[in-house]
Amino acid sequence: MSTRIQQLFSKKKGKILSIYFTAGYPTLNDTLTIIQNLADAGVDLIEIGFPFSDPLADGPVIQQSSQKAIENGMTLKLLFEQLKNIRQQTNIPIILMGYLNPVLQFGIQNFVEKCVVVGIDGVIIPDLPVDYYEAHFKNLFKNNKLANILLITPETNSDRVQMIDALSDGFIYMVSSNSITGSENNLAHQSDYFDRINQLNLTNPTLIGFGIHDKHTFESACKNSSGAIIGSAFVKHLATYGTSRKTIFDFVKVFK
Repeated sequence: MSTRIQQLFSKKKGKILSIYFTAGYPTLNDTLTIIQNLADAGVDLIEIGFPFSDPLADGPVIQQSSQKAIENGMTLKLLFEQLKNIRQQTNIPIILMGYLNPVLQFGIQNFVEKCVVVGIDGVIIPDLPVDYYEAHFKNLFKNNKLANILLITPETNSDRVQMIDALSDGFIYMVSSNSITGSENNLAHQSDYFDRINQLNLTNPTLIGFGIHDKHTFESACKNSSGAIIGSAFVKHLATYGTSRKTIFDFVKVFK
């Protein structure tokens, strides 16, 4: 497990707030500004999405941000260039989240090396098959202390959840419902799912994502996991209010 992620879950046992945003959105060079403002606002963990033209798991808000980021000129190569001095700026855990195709085009070895050089702590690739991960990513991730974060959903049976737990070494991304990002399903309807996962006594902590958009849904997620991931609501906020220190602080304080 990455040291920064390990330290986070060790020192903070609940209400971990993770925020997602799309690199290159709203404008191409907003990445470092958003990271700094989120870190200063007291966010626990940051997920940076690298855009892809066909983001299957994402709803319209993140899809649109991804398309705009691509139009702005964002690429994985440019993102790594933007992040090259990020560890001089902040020590907050940072995760990259994106789809397999751009990683394969960039080159798996090259991708991992760049993550290590800039100080990325973990990677989430929602469409990465477990067997492909084991064959092509596992040793590289392990040897470079890069956390692998896999997803589970209400449809993931308990045997597979335990297999995913064994392959994970950061936290498990617990998708709140069978939906796309940005959905606003009532988390109370997922109590059986949350109870089932918690009864498995997994080795890794969990963070709940998809549909976390206000104080109520955040608190509900925190009752059933170590914390929550907020994506679409923050991306929407950036589109409406921009990336200034004040507007990002205003967003974060709702959940603190």
